Parts: sequence; structure tokens; C-alpha cells
Amino acid sequence: MTFASTLLTVILGVGVIQAQTATSVLFVGNSFTFGAGSPVMFYRSGTVTDLNDEGIGGVPALFKSFATQAGLAYDVYLETRGGSGLEFHLENKRDVLGRRAWDNVVMHGQSTLDFEKPGDPAKIVATSRQMAEFLRERNPAVQLYLMATWSRADQTYRGNGPWSGKPIEAMARDVRAAYDKAAASAPGVKAVIPVGEAWTRAMQAGVADPNPYDGIEFGKVDLWTADHYHASMHGYYLEALVVFGSLTGRDPRALGDNECSAYELGLSRPQVKALQQIAFDQLGSAVTPAPAITAAPGNPKRCVADIPIGARESVLTSGRFSVQSNRRGTHGIDHECRRRLLCRLRDGQGVGGMPRPLYAQRHVSRPGRAAPRGEDAGAVHRLDERHDDGPA
Repeated sequence: MTFASTLLTVILGVGVIQAQTATSVLFVGNSFTFGAGSPVMFYRSGTVTDLNDEGIGGVPALFKSFATQAGLAYDVYLETRGGSGLEFHLENKRDVLGRRAWDNVVMHGQSTLDFEKPGDPAKIVATSRQMAEFLRERNPAVQLYLMATWSRADQTYRGNGPWSGKPIEAMARDVRAAYDKAAASAPGVKAVIPVGEAWTRAMQAGVADPNPYDGIEFGKVDLWTADHYHASMHGYYLEALVVFGSLTGRDPRALGDNECSAYELGLSRPQVKALQQIAFDQLGSAVTPAPAITAAPGNPKRCVADIPIGARESVLTSGRFSVQSNRRGTHGIDHECRRRLLCRLRDGQGVGGMPRPLYAQRHVSRPGRAAPRGEDAGAVHRLDERHDDGPA
């Protein structure tokens, strides 16, 4: 047996084992899941399966990275649409969501709970119950998680909505109360993931600035991006940490302050340590405390590329090796094409010193979408109107 054929056998064997033993998790949501407004949006999209074929990585890809670093096998999927609540997915995506029986599903609705009636919990209660019943038809044992989202600065410090002029923590508190009602009425819900409360905790602990409209205080992070309602890299990173702890029961601090995704996204080690501590404090008894991973000598390093779960075919020719993955296309190791721009982007590498997600957002249009034009050509967080989370 040649070395090439031996390598092929090993790789195929690993792919089969992963496919058989990995726990599936599906993320259903909107721009608060896919990471609009930050380089998280296209981060390591090759490690997850976007059921809408839009090339999204987002918070699901961060979760996948954390799980891989923790030695946990998760097969991660997402189905997202900007500016939507769960009613959109129920009305338009049942065929996609019902393709298989899921082990875990993380889902959330529109950020104000209801477009027409901001602050009214009735719609999220009803749609959560409908989605739970639908998903349980395929797998009665599916573990369902409702993700309570964060306070929006634009809703608090601007406008005349139900949270205008109230303390910044008020919106997150109301959203959490609504999701608690939804969890009580929906069958199979294991937990409400307290992302919004983690944001509030970060502000109260002095890790994050509570008001981006009056400037960001030195030494604090801004959890919001430029529009003051989507998240920044720091905000999505904290979201992913809380989701990771909720689903796995693992202490987020155990990832260590040299966690590789934070390094790839440009977060500093003190920021990473602070955000991991916030996530741990918010999750409390939902996770098992564990000592942080001892940092390796030297600086943090890039994440080790893993072979996508679902790999079904390998090709060995002329010193080239590539993994033909599932419907996402080709992802994997291709030494010949690494010198070419598209393969560098595909493999998560930067171009010209610019991180890959930011470069991809500014310069690479995705299938079925027009490339940005005019003043929007340089905008990181506006590729089209579908990436907004709807009207305020």
C-alpha cells in the first residue's frame, strides 16, 4: 500500500467516525446568530454547514471552534435570515429544517420580540411552541435551547420605543422574561441561554461600556457594532461563550486566554480572559467549574484546521490532497491551490495582511447576491438589507 493510499484510508476513516459519533446542533435565528456587523459573519464558514448556502460562519462557527478545542465532536448547522423572527422559518423553511432529526437546536426570535408590537412576548411564546412541536415530530428527544438576546443601545438611548430612556439592562431583562414564558409553554426546551444577561453583567462589571453614544471608556470593550444594535466581535464572542457553556456544560474559562479564535479575530488576551469570566459567572451552576487551560509558551496561535464533518470523498493526485465535502463544496487541504486567492480565502487565510472574514465581506460576493456598490462597497456590516435585524 502506497503512502498516498494509506493517507486516504486514514482520512476517510476519521471522517466516517466523526460523522457517526458527532452530536448535531442546529442554529435557527437571524443576524444576531450569523454575526452581522463584524468579521464573525464569514468566520471559518467551512467548518459548519449553512443550510441556506450563503457562506455564513457566524456564532455557529465560533461554537464549533470552541467545541473542537475542548475535544468535543459537534456537527454544526445553521439556518438564518436577517430581520426575521421564528415565524419566518416556520412559514418558509420547514422543508430545510425538517430534513433530519436534530440532537440540539438553538433558536431565537426578533430582537424586539415583535416587529409590530415591540416588547410584547405573545409572538415569541407562540412561535417557540410551534417550532418545538415541529422539531419534535422528527426527534421527540431533541434538546431545545431558546437564546435570550441583548439590550439594544439604539432602543435605549435613541427613539421612542418601549425601552427609550430606561436603564440599559431593562431590554435584556424583558427579553429574558419573554423567553422564560416561551420555554414554559414549549415542549422539550432544556434551557434559556442568558446571552443578554451576560452582556448586562459585562457592563456592570466594568468590562464593557454601557453607552456607545457618549464614547467608549478606555480599557472597556464595545459590545455593539457601529449601528449600536448588532454586536461587535467582542459581543458575538461573548454570545458564543455563553452558548458553548450552556450546551456543553463546560467552563468557558477552560478555553484559556490564548484561545485561537479570539486570536484570529484580533481580541487581546486580557479581553478574552475577562469575557470568559463573565460567561462563567453568568452561567453559574449550569457549568462545571474547571481550571483554565495552562497557556502554551509564547503567543497564541491560529486554530488548527479540522477536516469538515461529512467529508465523503478524497482525491490524491500529483501530490495534491483535497477533501470533497458535503454540499458546501470543496473544503480541506489543497497545497497546489493555496497560492491562489480564492483558495486562501476558502481556507480561512488572510490576503495582503487583511483578516479573511473582513476581506471576504468587502470583496467577495456570495452566490445569488450582487456585489456591494457605491457607498456600501466599503461597509463591513451592510452587504444587503437582509442583514439588518428589521426596523427598530
